[in-house]
Amino acid sequence: MFESVILSWYSAYGGGTIGNMLSQWEQAGFFAYLLPFLLIFALVFGLLTSIKIFEDKKAINAIIALVVGLMALQFGFVSQFFSEIFPRLGIGLAVLLVIIIFLGILMPKESWINYTMFGVGAIIVIIIIAKTAGAVGWSSSWWWNNNWPTIIGIVFILAVIGIIVSSSKPKKPLGEQASTLVKNLFNQ
Repeated sequence: MFESVILSWYSAYGGGTIGNMLSQWEQAGFFAYLLPFLLIFALVFGLLTSIKIFEDKKAINAIIALVVGLMALQFGFVSQFFSEIFPRLGIGLAVLLVIIIFLGILMPKESWINYTMFGVGAIIVIIIIAKTAGAVGWSSSWWWNNNWPTIIGIVFILAVIGIIVSSSKPKKPLGEQASTLVKNLFNQ
């Protein structure tokens, strides 16, 4: 009886059969080797097929993609990078989805919302890349640590200037404004 209580408790906190299955997959190298290999293979094969370096010889594309995929996994760097970036990507996409849902509920569809969402998405991507780079040891050095507030301030000022310039469009095209100005000068 005591054994069944412990097993029930374990499945509630340990994830049960799905948790066990994912744990077994992890121990077998599914996430560290197989999925990164398949992703690299698919990307390289897709790129080689689309740019048609070897025309329509897909066997050559497959061999090159296979070699690149296997060589990428020779050291643990790719597995470590993927294990760091994809959870952060999932969180970033969830944040972006929540923002899109709230904007869809509360705001009418306007073009400035699309640009705002692009900006928010770009900020999320920058944060994901910076955090992942720090986690895998690509330290951005002391310079970035000392100057990041200045960089963020410059980017913010440039964004505000871009918004102001794009929102203040002339009422007439520039050629019409110039011809009106010239006519007014000669008519006086």
